[in-house]
Amino acid sequence: MVKPSSSKTSAPRRRGKASSNTIRGGHRQRIREKAEEYRPASAIDAPDNAGEEELSSEDGQDISIDVPVAMWDFDHCDPRRCSGKRLARLGLIQDLKVGQRFRGVVVSPKGTQPVSPADREIIARNGLAVVECSWARLDDVPFGKIASPHERLLPYLIATNPVNYGKPWRLNCVEALAAAFYITGFDSFAERLLAGFGWGHSFWEVNKDLLEQYKTCTSASEVSAMQEKILRDLEASYDRSRQLDLGQDADDLLRRSSVTMTDGFESQNYRAPREYIVVTFEAYEELAHYTRRDGALPKTYRLLVGKRTLE
Repeated sequence: MVKPSSSKTSAPRRRGKASSNTIRGGHRQRIREKAEEYRPASAIDAPDNAGEEELSSEDGQDISIDVPVAMWDFDHCDPRRCSGKRLARLGLIQDLKVGQRFRGVVVSPKGTQPVSPADREIIARNGLAVVECSWARLDDVPFGKIASPHERLLPYLIATNPVNYGKPWRLNCVEALAAAFYITGFDSFAERLLAGFGWGHSFWEVNKDLLEQYKTCTSASEVSAMQEKILRDLEASYDRSRQLDLGQDADDLLRRSSVTMTDGFESQNYRAPREYIVVTFEAYEELAHYTRRDGALPKTYRLLVGKRTLE
């Protein structure tokens, strides 16, 4: 117990600033409160494991999944960015040893058919697993020791993780699991896995149309056919866009390089119609660079160079 000070000997109370200890203590408290306010929502963005307890549940709802979820982890990835290790820290996935058998569906680059809605019963009964490895080190993975009777590929999808954002096929562990869950009709399981990542919502937003198309299929062969149709449509769309861009480039080039519009450009044996354009040889070469396909220029551009007619 502190002895009370005598009124005669007590020093007069000072006015003004509080003690330095009080200032430093209050300042530290405000810093801690500010840090909590701006704590990253995803471990991908955080330097350590801060915030994991907060992400283990959302609005008081347990995010555990009702089927087994597992992975073979080959430690190829940076632990701070590895989505598989992140899921393990959240208690959403279990590690499998090399050689250990898994009876559910396994998403693997060595699969021979794509995952499809027909796999729903297998997943409901025996679960879903993935091979957690680096795309750059596939040759180092002993796939022969990863035992499963139900190895599956994933169809065409777009990665949205921070490492491979926007790249086709380059899904990480959590995206691969979520994709398989979405395709087989376990949407809530996919959402619960992705909820542990600040960028997780973007996977559905980017791939929604693709996933909905795959979900209309009933078998692996139908998913393969749907994938081929999607890829053909994408290629056709790209070609149309490219032709529009090339046509614009060609029109701009002709406007810049044309010598004259003519009612009758005279060559030795040829009289050009009024719609023909005379260009220099250098301009023709540049135009051909932009528009030639398999050695042929578009029929709309028949160019006269000097006394030669180029079709």
